[in-house]
Amino acid sequence: MGRRETFSAFLARELSSPPFQLPVQQQQALAELSQAYVSYADLSLARRQSLIRRSRQTLHQLQCAHRPASPVAPPRLRLLPDAAAPSGAGSTQSPPQSIRPDTPLGEVRGIGPKAAMRLAALDLWLAEDLVRHYPRDYLDYANLVRIGALKPGTTATIVATVRRSHSFTSPRNPNLSILELQLSDVTGRLRVSKFFAGKRFSSPGWLKAQQRQYPAGATVAVSGLVKQTPYGPVFQDPLMEVLSSPSAQIQSEQIGRLLPVYGLTEGLSADRLRSLLRPLLEAARGWCDHLPAALLQREGLPALGEALWQIHRPSDRDSLALARRRLVFDEFLLLQLGLLQRRRELTNRPAPPLHGGASSSRVSAFLALLPFRLTAAQRRVLAEINDDLVRDQPMARLVQGDVGSGKTVVAIASLLTAIDAGCQGALMAPTEVLAEQHYRKLCEWLPQLHVSCALLTGSTPMRRRRELLTDLANGNLQMLVGTHALLEDPVQFNRLGLVVVDEQHRFGVHQRNRLLDKGLQPHLLTMTATPIPRTLALSLHGDLEVSQIDELPPGRTPIRTQLVGAGDREQAYELIREQVGLGQRAYVVLPLVEESDKLDLRSAVDVHHQLSQEVFPQLVVGLLHGRMASADKQAAINAFATGACQVLVSTTVVEVGVDVPEASVMVIEHADRFGLAQLHQLRGRVGRGAAASHCLLVNDSRNALARQRLEVLVHSTDGFEIAEMDLRLRGPGQVLGTRQSGLPDLALASLSEDGEVLEQARRVAREILEQDPELQRHTALAAVLTKQRHRLAQGARLN
Repeated sequence: MGRRETFSAFLARELSSPPFQLPVQQQQALAELSQAYVSYADLSLARRQSLIRRSRQTLHQLQCAHRPASPVAPPRLRLLPDAAAPSGAGSTQSPPQSIRPDTPLGEVRGIGPKAAMRLAALDLWLAEDLVRHYPRDYLDYANLVRIGALKPGTTATIVATVRRSHSFTSPRNPNLSILELQLSDVTGRLRVSKFFAGKRFSSPGWLKAQQRQYPAGATVAVSGLVKQTPYGPVFQDPLMEVLSSPSAQIQSEQIGRLLPVYGLTEGLSADRLRSLLRPLLEAARGWCDHLPAALLQREGLPALGEALWQIHRPSDRDSLALARRRLVFDEFLLLQLGLLQRRRELTNRPAPPLHGGASSSRVSAFLALLPFRLTAAQRRVLAEINDDLVRDQPMARLVQGDVGSGKTVVAIASLLTAIDAGCQGALMAPTEVLAEQHYRKLCEWLPQLHVSCALLTGSTPMRRRRELLTDLANGNLQMLVGTHALLEDPVQFNRLGLVVVDEQHRFGVHQRNRLLDKGLQPHLLTMTATPIPRTLALSLHGDLEVSQIDELPPGRTPIRTQLVGAGDREQAYELIREQVGLGQRAYVVLPLVEESDKLDLRSAVDVHHQLSQEVFPQLVVGLLHGRMASADKQAAINAFATGACQVLVSTTVVEVGVDVPEASVMVIEHADRFGLAQLHQLRGRVGRGAAASHCLLVNDSRNALARQRLEVLVHSTDGFEIAEMDLRLRGPGQVLGTRQSGLPDLALASLSEDGEVLEQARRVAREILEQDPELQRHTALAAVLTKQRHRLAQGARLN
């Protein structure tokens, strides 16, 4: 009862005439409530209570709909400055220990022999090793939000008030005790659970003591992973600290910060590793920076000590990004300096100038023998090579060209230039299959040009090998084709002028250099059909000039690529029958030779048996894999090339170089097990004739990402685009097949994401070497480079 009227009469009047225009639906809801309040005095108590509840709900909904959305600012949290962070020592601290980068970890105060043994399991031995053990990820506890803005699946920090605390032992598990807090802030409420596993935590006294730490009304900071439950988002087992007041400094070194996550080993927790790192990071701030301050300022990079501190204990996201950029820049700079120095050493040695080029008699005769004209791209690349060959500096050039672009013809013309100049040529291939194929192709042309040529592989008989080595040493043999056997010590050339290395990415730098040491100082031409993205080319082949054959010969029909499920194999088999009926041939490629216990994949041997016995009993089905004897491999390829066998079941041995123009179908089983660049190579084995060709990718995987990768291949035939996607999706080690010597060992840098920093580092490396070729004015940088070379050499020896 009010002074002038009852509250029900006031509501009846106000609800019937709202102060501003409302949507029809809301006006009707208020009108109904107004009518109900007119007869309020006649309602029972229960009906009155129900009406009040309905009124509150309707008015609340109305308020929410019309309230302007003014976001609540995130909470504030005062962090302890890094310099003042507690070190765990008492007031009587011993003087700081002098820690150098090469100080053994066992000698660092606070680490000791036991922890040093555990760190050794992570291959961390010296102070610098541990400081360079970078975090693999970060928990973003610096993400300060209100309770109402929490998103499940993210890490966050809130500052809230304790409404209620409750501790108990789980009724289902007597060894599990739980502390539950009900927290609230201006945007909502939240339940937080902290778990304590172990019998010792179940005593009522201990549980009550835990509860007393979080009294009602206390301000608490909470960091952790937000999880979704049927009752809304919750924190499970988070980090918590009670604040003495809402504006008080937090004492924790983890809550409210970017928390690093490390690769660990048994007996070494994340908290322990962080505490071991602290004295080393403080010492690292005083270590010598190998880059001049002026260069760092010009390039906008922080000092080394500051970068190491921020990568392990970042103040915020921006500081972390800047620290990472500096350390990535260092990795790329050392890599590029090494490559550019190697290029300088190579080009500083005298090489025999090989005059002749396209005008030389043998090259002209060879080009006249070809049943086709060179493409404009082939002529351009050949001119670039000839320009290099006439100089008295050794050529170091990489020729990149997509599958079937005609790199081999360019290589043969270059080798003939060397032979015309009175030198010998060497052509090196990664597999016996490819070496033998090159040799057979050369045997079609070289005898007509009066050039002697021989093949040297691991399976060359001893007697033939001796004859061949004698002819090579006395200069009677002009061209040698081979595999890694060319690297063996007895192989000595009389006057080696040009080395051609096919499928460059399969050879490490050391193998390439061993072959270069065989001659005076031969010119080097390397070729690859695996398109390599620019960042990867700069990292692997920064010591080489790059030429690109970016044009396919005319008359090639595009290959139709299709993605089929494991249940649609019959569709692939029907296509093979149809194409063989038209006089064509087919490949079926598998990732395994024999069945594996570990992998549930079809193997080449099993599929060969199934196809020859059940699916194509009327056809001849061949088998080719790397474990076969060399003669058997050659027999299988010859049978397929001549048409004696119509279907060839193979492993990835056919990936490189096998050339059968009549092959028009490529079926790749378990396509999701291969990289995109490798699939593109395999696809290139068909479509080499005039007939329409097909590539069927059989995908057993239900993984959406695997399907997305294969779709790239279906829609694109551009090798460079495919290689870029492969680098982004699978990383550089996978793009090149295996982790081979020559691929840089990068701790932080990503070749797929840090292309801009790589270009910056290459530019700076060029500038440094132009001004100071011997690094005499950059002694600290020279020392770091020498140390890195020594470490890589040790790793190569161990391998």
